[in-house]
Amino acid sequence: MNFKALDNKGTVDGFCLIKTVDKKVSSKGDTYLDLLLSDKDGEIVAKLWSYNPDLHGEYEANQIIKVRGTISVYNGSDQLRIDRIRHTLESDGINPNDYVKTAEYDATQMYNELYTLAENFTDKDFSRLVTYMLAQNKEALLYWPAAFKLHHAIRGGLLMHTLSIVRLAERVCEIYPFVDKCLLLSGAILHDIAKLTEFTVAETGVVTGYSVRGNLLGHLTEGAIAVRKASEQLDIPMEKSMLLEHMILSHHGEPEFGAAVRPAFIEAELLSELDLMDARVYEMREAVENCEANGFTGKLWAMDNRKLYNHSRTDMTIGPKLF
Repeated sequence: MNFKALDNKGTVDGFCLIKTVDKKVSSKGDTYLDLLLSDKDGEIVAKLWSYNPDLHGEYEANQIIKVRGTISVYNGSDQLRIDRIRHTLESDGINPNDYVKTAEYDATQMYNELYTLAENFTDKDFSRLVTYMLAQNKEALLYWPAAFKLHHAIRGGLLMHTLSIVRLAERVCEIYPFVDKCLLLSGAILHDIAKLTEFTVAETGVVTGYSVRGNLLGHLTEGAIAVRKASEQLDIPMEKSMLLEHMILSHHGEPEFGAAVRPAFIEAELLSELDLMDARVYEMREAVENCEANGFTGKLWAMDNRKLYNHSRTDMTIGPKLF
C-alpha cells in the first residue's frame, strides 16, 4: 500500500479504495468496521474499532476514502488500525482509477491478441465460436477481474489470467504434438467467460459481490450454458460444443473444488492443470513480493495455509511475459 509514513512507529495516512467493508460486533460487544483496503500497490486488512456512524460516517465498498492509522503485524500479515477516516472531498482531486490495481498489460492489447489467435484457428468451427463469444463480451472483458479476493482480482485480471493460460498451452502443444491445439486454446480462452455474470463489478474493475446467478449456478455451469447457446446460434456441431462444455465444467479438477465432472480427456486435464498453475503462481508471487528477503509469509488460505519462503534470488516485481 502506498501510504505516507508519518513517523517511525508505523503511523501512516493516505487515500485508498474500499474493496470490502463489514460492520461487526466484538466479543466485548463493541461495534467495529472490518475493511479490506487497496490501491495500485496492493491491499491491506484494516479495523476501525469503536465505530460510531455519527462520528466516523458510513462507508460502502468501492468508495475512495482517506485514512490515518498504525500498521502492525497480525498473524504474519500487515494490518491497519484506523484512527481517522473520512470520505474524499472534491478539493482532494482524486481519480478513482489511480487507486485500482490493474493488469500489467494493456487490456485492448490482450483482447486483440486472443481474438487474433482464435481468428486464425485451423478449426473454423472453434474459430467462429470463440471469436463470436469474445466479440459479444468485449466491453466487459476490457476491465473485468478474474476473482473477488484471490488470484488476478485486479482490473483487467480476467484477460491477463486467460492470456497467461493460453501462452502456457501454446508451449505445451509444442512439447506434446498429439494435443489438439485448437481445442485446448478454445477451452483456455472460454473457460472463465461466465465470470462476467458471476460477479457484480464496478466500472473501476473492483468486484462488489456475487450476482444471484453467480451464487446459484457459478461460472462453470454458466460457462457451459453460454457455449451451448452460442453453438446453437452458430450451428456448431454438437460434438465440438460438448467437448468445450466438458472442459469448462471440469476445469476445477475435482468436485470438492467446484468441478461438475472430472476431466475426461487430455485437453480437459491440461486446462485444469494450467488453470491451477497460473492461479497458484500468481498467489505465490504476490505473497512473496510483499515479504522481506529470507523471511516467510503469513499463512495463505489459497495455498492450503502454507507459509512461503522468500529466497530473494529473483525479482518478484517482474510480471509474466505474455508478448
